[in-house]
Amino acid sequence: MPKRRDMIGAVAAIGLAGGVLSGEARAQARPRPARGPAPPPPGSPASTPLGPVDTAARLALIVDADTGAVLLEKNADERMPPSSMSKLMTMYVVFDLLKQGRLTMEQELPVSERAWRMGGSKMFVQLGTSVKVQDLIRGVIIQSGNDACIVLAEGIAGSETQFAEMLNDYGRKIGLTASSFRNATGWPDPEHRMTCRDLSILARRLINDFPEYFRIYSERSFVWNNITQENRNPLLGRVAGADGLKTGHTDEAGYGLTGTAKRGDRRLILVANGLSSMAARREETERLMEWGFREFENVALFRASDTIEEAPVYLGERLKVPLVGGRDVVLTLPKQWRRSLQVRLRYDSPVPAPIAKGQELGKLEVSGAGVPPMSVPLLAGVDVPKLGLIPRIPAVLGRLVSGA
Repeated sequence: MPKRRDMIGAVAAIGLAGGVLSGEARAQARPRPARGPAPPPPGSPASTPLGPVDTAARLALIVDADTGAVLLEKNADERMPPSSMSKLMTMYVVFDLLKQGRLTMEQELPVSERAWRMGGSKMFVQLGTSVKVQDLIRGVIIQSGNDACIVLAEGIAGSETQFAEMLNDYGRKIGLTASSFRNATGWPDPEHRMTCRDLSILARRLINDFPEYFRIYSERSFVWNNITQENRNPLLGRVAGADGLKTGHTDEAGYGLTGTAKRGDRRLILVANGLSSMAARREETERLMEWGFREFENVALFRASDTIEEAPVYLGERLKVPLVGGRDVVLTLPKQWRRSLQVRLRYDSPVPAPIAKGQELGKLEVSGAGVPPMSVPLLAGVDVPKLGLIPRIPAVLGRLVSGA
């Protein structure tokens, strides 16, 4: 019978492919004035791989956009009023229709009386006019214009109610399991709800699915109707690498932000809500984003083509078969706990031939203090045909004699 082979060791035993991915972060970060550590904010703690961390946000989540690792969470699955942060969903639909060719940037949409009269934050569209889609997009992203949202919703679906159904359909398709949309703007409604986790998923999809349109989120101002309005995202210009996404505020929800920043090869997504003021939102989201970049790093455990181990082969034309992961494996790790990472290779040895390239032969398991458990299939790196009858005889006899 084949023997079960387990190899256990620290990550150094197999080497790090390409080293630490976030090495450019400090070099690219914008210099900031020297100052002492910020005092801990009031509020209950969030859970992190490093232990509890206080945050003034009532709800919060930080994830690594590439690995999906959760760095911090607090009430991340509580359904909440997302306020204008739900405009990210409106933009996802608009961007997808542009990508399909069902909308164009130059297309003009009419302004209804309902859109013109809409309260809250405004782009200041004029009744009886038509506005280009490219201007409406900037009116939503930069100015958080409720009126611009309604012009888009009515132009796309005929009514905001029907457009909300589109939002729900799209949400289900991209994996938003706890979201329900009743309007295009985030206007208060007891059934208009999202979670921090859903907002992080939506942000990640916007960034990855529509890179050509995502860049608009980093634009700092927009002029419409002779009115210049600044982008409300407090991270822009304050946090190195910040390039999106969307603020929100209602009396019920408090002040919130879905934000993102990229430094070197790392991108973090932050969602926070329930803050007490614009100043609290600015200070707390900046503090949390800097904490995420400072305390964690991305480590390339191995690359897709790397040979992790060479397993003995029984009755094959090769004595050994290389075991590969088949994909890049990158982990987000707390910096001070990186060396505690444990890697286990599990496979049956020897592996009986024939073996097909890509055939799963075992598992690579990752664990350690502060490291989410992870299992990666080990695949055969090459084809290994079975020996012919005559060459097999000595191999079989040798195995019988050895008792293996």
